[in-house]
Amino acid sequence: MIGTITNTCTIIVGSIIGAVIKKGIRPEWQKVLFTAMGLASLALGFNAVCHNMPNSEYPVLFILSLSIGGLIGTILALDGRFKRVVDKVSKNNSKEYPLAQGLSTGVLLFCIGTLSIVGPINSALLGDNTYLYTNATLDFVTSAVLATTYGIGMVLAAPILFCWQGSIWLIARLCGNIIPDSLLCEMQIVGGVLIVASGLAILNIKDCKTLNLLPSLFIPVIYFLLLALL
Repeated sequence: MIGTITNTCTIIVGSIIGAVIKKGIRPEWQKVLFTAMGLASLALGFNAVCHNMPNSEYPVLFILSLSIGGLIGTILALDGRFKRVVDKVSKNNSKEYPLAQGLSTGVLLFCIGTLSIVGPINSALLGDNTYLYTNATLDFVTSAVLATTYGIGMVLAAPILFCWQGSIWLIARLCGNIIPDSLLCEMQIVGGVLIVASGLAILNIKDCKTLNLLPSLFIPVIYFLLLALL
């Protein structure tokens, strides 16, 4: 778990540094960083989709996942609920740069990716934390940049990452290497689309209400479980 703990701490430290720097950043510089974060989200999301799509064994699964998951998230009103909770927690929430948007983007960037998913598995099975340390470095920079725009509230993404990676680590530790590569591939395709959706929201191109789409990540898991039972 040392890799996950390190990754969690880097997000906390990066967020604190970014929030401190934010006070001395001019508004026009802040907007540039904001735009850069949106473009980076688009690039990372498209890269995840393009990299994993050729390896997909079920090319239509991501469409079903987004449709079913989006419907579930909309019925549960996840996006609205999350924003209300964040508004209550954060006293200095900016209307121009809402913390809820920053947290949803941060959580997706931190949690959905090869390093953040495969890293805990390698750590649990092989004792190899290389992926997690690499991910920690990337998350340190990302959290600092996000915090320059959204403020100290970005530290709230740290416990979410810890629970995410910790759960993967625990499952791998208890069950062994039973997570098929094909499942990881499908999850990363869906995750890539969600990161693209966050980028579109940051750039004010389209508010896709990304959190309503979050249940889409679990549809491939359910699908593979059904395949295993049949």
